[in-house]
Amino acid sequence: MEFFENYDLKSLDNLDLLAKQVVEGFIIGLHKSPFHGFSVEFAEHRLYNPGESTKNIDWKVYARTDKLFTKRFEEETNLRCQIVVDCSSSMYFPEDKNRMNKLVFSSLAAASLMNLLKKQRDAFGLSLFDSAVNIHTQCRSSTSHYRLLLTYLDQLIHDTTPQKKTFATDALHQIADSVHRRSLIMVFSDMFDTSENSDKLFAALQHLKHNKHEVVLFHTVDKSLELDFEFENRPYEFIDMESGEKVKLQSNQVKEYYQTKLKAFTDDLKAKCLQYKIDLVEADIRKGFHPILQNYLVKRTKMNA
Repeated sequence: MEFFENYDLKSLDNLDLLAKQVVEGFIIGLHKSPFHGFSVEFAEHRLYNPGESTKNIDWKVYARTDKLFTKRFEEETNLRCQIVVDCSSSMYFPEDKNRMNKLVFSSLAAASLMNLLKKQRDAFGLSLFDSAVNIHTQCRSSTSHYRLLLTYLDQLIHDTTPQKKTFATDALHQIADSVHRRSLIMVFSDMFDTSENSDKLFAALQHLKHNKHEVVLFHTVDKSLELDFEFENRPYEFIDMESGEKVKLQSNQVKEYYQTKLKAFTDDLKAKCLQYKIDLVEADIRKGFHPILQNYLVKRTKMNA
């Protein structure tokens, strides 16, 4: 499994290196899996089609292979992908220096997706939000654009601003209004919105479906702790990471009630995503990145069909 137990993200180069390791491991695994039929040849060339201009033919490649290939450029991109990351304080869970939290997981997943998109000459953009949209870039496929977005993710990982609230509803509406051309929109969020009106939140998700966008929601969670509430039966002090509110209790006193409430929340999320034709993927931060990259390839294949 490509999950990093001892990751080191002290520098931008390390974020790039870890993303490359994730993608390389994924590609190797892809060749051994039932998904080997997907396009995983990432050459920056395509076969020459008789009758088109010869100005972009790569004659060096022709000399080596006796086949005509043309160079591919940014405007020939196959797909546009907007990667959206929730960077509110609830994404800092779990607060454990020895364990990857939801924000680091989402950032590394985004970097890995961008690396794979770049290899396939697809265009990608990045949106970061908490109570508002803090970063929103247009889609491009250049290496310089990739490095710029890595810089934003690196800054995000090292931002320790406390109690950043989530207003996903407003942020998602704003992002939907900003993405004009048909795109694949991939959202990383725990969906723990400060607003108590879930209908408005789901309406914002529906808004992302405008202009024939394909939308994938990666419900980013630490499943064992956040969904299953697998805590030892002893006293804890639980702290709301967005409000700072604290409560002391014995974990087993609330486990059944908590699980019932969380199940109702996740069932509602599943039903609404099904209704709005949004792909919902549980992104357990302890399970690694391959399901995320695989989901991208599945959607890419469908969109280019």
